[in-house]
Amino acid sequence: MPDDRYKWIALSNTTLAILLATLDASITLIAMPDIFRGIRLDPLVPGNSFYLLWMILGYLVVSSVLIVSLGRLGDIFGRVRIYNLGFVIYTVASLLLAIDWLTGSAGALYLVIFRLVQGVGGACLLANAAAIITDAFPPNQRGMALGINNIVGVSGMFVGLILGGLLAPIDWRLVFLISVPVGLFGTVWAYLKLEERSEPRPARIDWGGNVTFGLGLVLAMVAVTYGIKPYGGSPTGWGSPRVLALLAASVLSLVAFVLIERRVAEPMFRLPLFRIRAFTFGTLSTFLAAIARGGLMFMLIIWLQGIWLPLHGYDYTEAPLWAGIYMLPLTIGMLLAGPTSGYLSDRYGARFFATGGMLAAALSFALLMLLPIDFGFPVFAAILFMNGVSMGMFASPNRAAVMNSLPKADRGAGGGMNQTFQNSAQVISIGIFFTLLIIGLASTLPGALQHGLEAHGVGRAAAHHAGETPPISVLFAAFLGYNPIEHLVGAGALEAVGPQARAVLEGHSFFPHLISGAFSDGLDTAFSFAIVACLVAAGASLLRGGRYHYAEEDTPVPATASEPERRPQLSPELEGQHAR
Repeated sequence: MPDDRYKWIALSNTTLAILLATLDASITLIAMPDIFRGIRLDPLVPGNSFYLLWMILGYLVVSSVLIVSLGRLGDIFGRVRIYNLGFVIYTVASLLLAIDWLTGSAGALYLVIFRLVQGVGGACLLANAAAIITDAFPPNQRGMALGINNIVGVSGMFVGLILGGLLAPIDWRLVFLISVPVGLFGTVWAYLKLEERSEPRPARIDWGGNVTFGLGLVLAMVAVTYGIKPYGGSPTGWGSPRVLALLAASVLSLVAFVLIERRVAEPMFRLPLFRIRAFTFGTLSTFLAAIARGGLMFMLIIWLQGIWLPLHGYDYTEAPLWAGIYMLPLTIGMLLAGPTSGYLSDRYGARFFATGGMLAAALSFALLMLLPIDFGFPVFAAILFMNGVSMGMFASPNRAAVMNSLPKADRGAGGGMNQTFQNSAQVISIGIFFTLLIIGLASTLPGALQHGLEAHGVGRAAAHHAGETPPISVLFAAFLGYNPIEHLVGAGALEAVGPQARAVLEGHSFFPHLISGAFSDGLDTAFSFAIVACLVAAGASLLRGGRYHYAEEDTPVPATASEPERRPQLSPELEGQHAR
């Protein structure tokens, strides 16, 4: 029986680590305008969109690519060892981000590079935290423990929005600097107090699998960043030769990865784990839930910063902070439901809570679709709270069921695989949501822009030029809390309309009213997609079987699935569940 005192040390340290790792995935979203002003770079200039996208997505891309490899390394060399290394890398990278002395493109590139390094540290933490908790807690308490850890992690994405909004106006460097003392404290604490409860199994590193898997994911995620940018006369770039080539290369690399994993003696990706029913359908549910949830935060930020807050008198420079505050009901719902449902799932099983959570999440997306663009906040807050409760009901029991289904020796690799599916889905979800929103905007936004500007005295040529602005640029402006009218029209054209008309054009209401109709169409399409993803996730969760059982603690899954007789050695209960 694991030591009572140690298990709480393990839970509190890993929860701090997960909070930092997920908080940094979102803290820059709200701080982006201040960061770009600090390094003297205009984020709305089309050529700078690369820096904007990779400051947002680079951290997620790196953590998605490396989590499985680092989880496998934890199984080989010790989970605590790799986890502690992650704290060091993360803290050093945070310090280096805070001392960026460069400006312009050089300053932006510096930030992108060290965000990638910070992602390496975050991946070490994310890959091994769940396995360390699972090693420390007895099976009948893991749902509660993993529930706390997982929900604090998910909530960190939204807490990061508020911290970014509070710190960035003071000094953009504080967005990165705040992680340094906390990371230093966590590092010392981890090195002094965490114990290696796993039994490292020395093995050869699967270099072929690592390279092909990493390359496949990187190519796919780079394709996403180019896919949401315009190409030629199209509002998106999904049909461009570059994106098609990237996707084709990604598929080839991932096919090579699967072939390698089926043949090597010590594979990075434990394919036989997918013979465990609870692991397979739990991981599939994780992926689909992250697809539904990943783009939600971006849609809500654009909705609040670009439309609702300005319509209610908030200045564009204040909108980022208030957007984070107005999304607090979502975080509160997650924090309340996550640990509670995790605790209850220890007694009653995961299927009811996880499946019910996804069905309720689908309903919450449907209710968001019914809201008018200029909604009443109490109703909006209630729906966000419902969505947070629903996601919390799903996330904690599902994570516990996945980890409990894994043999002790494979928890690092299996937990890393599950986390990779979740992180990858978040990046893919952002690409899907943005694409659907752009397609919705592209049909009506150009005409709305041109006619709206002409009606307020802007010359036909300038209004027509503004109408040809790619929808992604307008979305970025709303996302960053900018009033983009001067960018769209030009200072000269604005001076020509006269002071009264210019005051209207640059006021709080003109731009939100201009894009609200087109944005509503795109939002409905994006939320419809989220509803479908939640319903499919609910179906996958239902197929996990009855109450989950625990894999035998000391029985590893065989290295490969290439020979029929080398099936995973599961507990008798899991064997019966697999057979069903």
